[in-house]
Amino acid sequence: MNLEGIISISGKPGLYKVVSKRKNGLIVESIPEQKKLNVFALDKVSALDDISIYTYEEDIPLKEVYSKLFELEEGKKSIDHKESGDNLRKKMIQILPDFDQDRVYSSDLKKLFQWYNLLISANLLVADVEEEKEVEEVKEVKEVKEVKEVKGVKKK
Repeated sequence: MNLEGIISISGKPGLYKVVSKRKNGLIVESIPEQKKLNVFALDKVSALDDISIYTYEEDIPLKEVYSKLFELEEGKKSIDHKESGDNLRKKMIQILPDFDQDRVYSSDLKKLFQWYNLLISANLLVADVEEEKEVEEVKEVKEVKEVKEVKGVKKK
């Protein structure tokens, strides 16, 4: 899962993709509506890459939680974030059995599932296997180009 460049802005619903940086803030695009807006340096912004879930052992990055949820749901949407806190906790136990139930609040779980479903509907969550295939294809193309250059053959 690649959550790089995806942020949450305090006081604004949904998720945003960073389009560009400015000296006094960011230009972002809302994921569902694809509308661009300015985010100023004073706004509280959280990158999804930096968020993790408390467990009894260690903190697990959101990326790993979403990978497990993606596998469990077979790449489809998950439970609705408007479900009761008990139902959200039951689902979370399926994903991450040792999550710290005292420090992870129902509001955190609502955001977690809301964001997951939003990312799935926007096709922004891709299984790690697919990402690895893309990386391997790029490596193969580079290797072929290097071999052709070494042999003195340059084709475009």
